[in-house]
Amino acid sequence: MLDPIVNFFVRVFQWIGRGIGLLVGVILWPFLWVGRWYAGKGWILRAIVGALIFAFVAFYAYFIWQTQHWANFNPDYSVERAKEKVLAGEPVPAGTGDASASATGGATSPATNVCNRSEIVDVTADLIDFNVNQNAWIPSMLASKLGFFGIAWNHTPFLDNKAAFQLGINQVLRRTTTELVDTLGRARGTSQIDQNLQEARTGLAWDENAWYIGWRGPTRPTPSVYREAERKLRAFNTSLEKCQSTFDARADNLMQFLDRISGDMGSTSDILRARMEASNAGWFDLRADDRFWFAYGQLYAYYGILRGTRADFSAIIQERNLTTLWTRMEEQLRTALNMQPGLISNGNESSALFPSHLANMGFHLLRARSQAIEIRSVLDR
Repeated sequence: MLDPIVNFFVRVFQWIGRGIGLLVGVILWPFLWVGRWYAGKGWILRAIVGALIFAFVAFYAYFIWQTQHWANFNPDYSVERAKEKVLAGEPVPAGTGDASASATGGATSPATNVCNRSEIVDVTADLIDFNVNQNAWIPSMLASKLGFFGIAWNHTPFLDNKAAFQLGINQVLRRTTTELVDTLGRARGTSQIDQNLQEARTGLAWDENAWYIGWRGPTRPTPSVYREAERKLRAFNTSLEKCQSTFDARADNLMQFLDRISGDMGSTSDILRARMEASNAGWFDLRADDRFWFAYGQLYAYYGILRGTRADFSAIIQERNLTTLWTRMEEQLRTALNMQPGLISNGNESSALFPSHLANMGFHLLRARSQAIEIRSVLDR
């Protein structure tokens, strides 16, 4: 009685085994053919081909290593920056520890030529350093541009998370340098634009995917241009420390900066929403991971930028009794950075098997955005 059933399952497993064997054969056939061809050639040709194969393997091995090694990744990178102090660009009072010590007795003398550095500028420069010096800039690497057999990496489930994370950070840096040039780095927006800030903004506007050769011929690769932008930002802060530059730490400038940040967060949450509506394939959505890590990169950068903003505008934040609200906004951003899933799922929000990491990220973005808007409304009263 059971023999027909047993025979049926035996045949099914035989078919499965044959199918797997056929698939493996198809995959291995080109390699076997190349191996036979290679064995039949002379040693000179074999040496040349072997060197090319070794170079190809080393080329992609280096790329894979760089995409998987996130050097100095630390969500608490800005934890030491939230200090209560005078406004950025204002003279440092005597006796604060920033003034120069006198030659006798170590007593401090009035710091008539020492002004406060901008923490916003320092964080921005540090994030550029993190992106292009401490780590390789993935979007402009040749292997990244070549893709996976011609398919862009962000259309595959492989090797695109770090690039998306870096681009999210860079989006914030571009926004921040624009605000530094247009409002924060000039007196009431009517004085002359600071040349260091202008060149930093121009540098960060450079094509994120540029290599040594582009469609129009030789060009500067993205990392070298961004390194120049970092040097210009540090030069501005050095000039500011000598009271030779301007940082206009006024309440209306803070309001405008928060407006720009909340608008940026709202735009990214809309990108997440669009992806959630386009697919609910769960673990099998190949575009969900780059959307998630782009948003994560934004939050990672804004966490440091907003802590720097708290230091630069500390007197205004204290005067308007915004300390509690600001602390709550920072805590919300830091909580969002705890979400680091190994595999991104874009499932239906009510699914028990396929979580929606994009919905979780969108929630954190909108929470931080709403708190920024609340702070802005208090400043506007």
